[in-house]
Amino acid sequence: MKVLVLGGTREARDLAGRLVEDGDSVVTSLAGRVARPRLPVGDVRVGGFGGVQGLTEHLRAERVQVVVDATHPFAEGISANAAAACRAAGVPLLRLERPGWSGRPEAADWHWVDDHDEAARVTATLGRRPFLTIGRQSLHRFVGPLRDHACVVRVVDPPEIELPGAWTLLQSRGPYTLEHEREVMADVDVLVTKDSGGDHTEAKLDVARALGVPVVIVRRAAGPEGVTAVGDAGDARAWVRAQAPR
Repeated sequence: MKVLVLGGTREARDLAGRLVEDGDSVVTSLAGRVARPRLPVGDVRVGGFGGVQGLTEHLRAERVQVVVDATHPFAEGISANAAAACRAAGVPLLRLERPGWSGRPEAADWHWVDDHDEAARVTATLGRRPFLTIGRQSLHRFVGPLRDHACVVRVVDPPEIELPGAWTLLQSRGPYTLEHEREVMADVDVLVTKDSGGDHTEAKLDVARALGVPVVIVRRAAGPEGVTAVGDAGDARAWVRAQAPR
């Protein structure tokens, strides 16, 4: 099978490895937003396709047989483009998305919000030293409401905006241990994150629960209508196998 994996996640790397073992021709596409991404096995391309039209033309020109969208749960634009392009090109599409954290026992006590603007407004009412773990691309949404707060900001790559002087910048890449998160969160009074799911960054939630730190969490948006979704690489592999010509 000729498979295009829209990647950038651990699940995408896991799936690429399984499909290469099966003998599939796998190309993983990375958006190029991270300076030093972890690369999967198989072929890799970096950079966008040029929107829906560009991806549609790529699928046709490369004779891609199936597409697996295994991008980050909050890469909503890419997922929407993938759904539209696959419909136009007549290529089967699967969404591989790890489960979120809503099943945790304390999730009912979190401050659930629909977007980053609401997250910033709510955070401003809850504490003076928030821990922002929402990625660098959304930081500008927090600057206004939290300019005078002593925010601790953690990102993988440097922010593209100038941060307020009272903010502390931490650059690191997970996974994070409980010990690490206890040290980082020793003085914070509110945790701000997205419902990304997975265990690479889940330790911060354990520490927040232990310390009694309130959590502001951005909900996931609903995925593209009509796209089959699975939660792990094993199920995605089975789906790809089921698409093989008989």
